[in-house]
Amino acid sequence: MENEFIHQEENLEHNDLDDETLFLVSQTFKALSDPTRIRILYLLSRNEYSVNEIAKKLNLSQPTVSHQLRFLKNLRLVKYRREGTTLYYSHDDDHVMHMLHQTIEHSKH
Repeated sequence: MENEFIHQEENLEHNDLDDETLFLVSQTFKALSDPTRIRILYLLSRNEYSVNEIAKKLNLSQPTVSHQLRFLKNLRLVKYRREGTTLYYSHDDDHVMHMLHQTIEHSKH
């Protein structure tokens, strides 16, 4: 795994990051820098929930949850499916979920 990371670093040295990639990476880290978004992503890493279920489980207002989900959806970190009039959200990026779980584990030791 470490060799793979070093190899990726070498590739980055030869190919500078384009502006779009830099923007998306910074926005992803911005998403992960907010405690409310972290709580939502962590909840969605285990199951899918509606906006109202998320609000209830995390003791947040429905507008707050909707706003944060919109931000996360625009970054393709969450997705939704419609069942009647209800939207059910789930995580949409295993890479970011893995990074989130690793960071949580790191903070515990």
